[in-house]
Amino acid sequence: MNALYTAVATANGREGRAVSSDGILDLALAMPPALGGNGAGTNPEQLFAAGYAACFASALGAVGRLAKVDTSEASVTAEVTIGAVGDGTYGLAVILRVELPDALQNETGHGLVERAHQVCPYSNATRGNIEVQLVVE
Repeated sequence: MNALYTAVATANGREGRAVSSDGILDLALAMPPALGGNGAGTNPEQLFAAGYAACFASALGAVGRLAKVDTSEASVTAEVTIGAVGDGTYGLAVILRVELPDALQNETGHGLVERAHQVCPYSNATRGNIEVQLVVE
């Protein structure tokens, strides 16, 4: 891989802080109430959802520009679920909800979403490891 950028962050567990090496990201971490926590901070699933949604939206913009199609009105919502997969281990599942403008509610828009899924680094990292469902809205 030809590295273009490396992000560095340090966390000390689900109840603590996550801080990037440049200090721009500095967040309190807490277990969500659904997992028995107080919810007084963000959690890894929210961070993953935000990162995946942003990355996928960027990939959609890139494939749109190549195809000379304006995707600037599209938005991506990532739903990241954590659950037990057996023997004390846990896994993730993702639903990516891509909201396309009316003008892209067609084969072209759906094709761009599929292409973005092939280009997006998060999609490439998760492919074959976790279930990722694409929903075009």
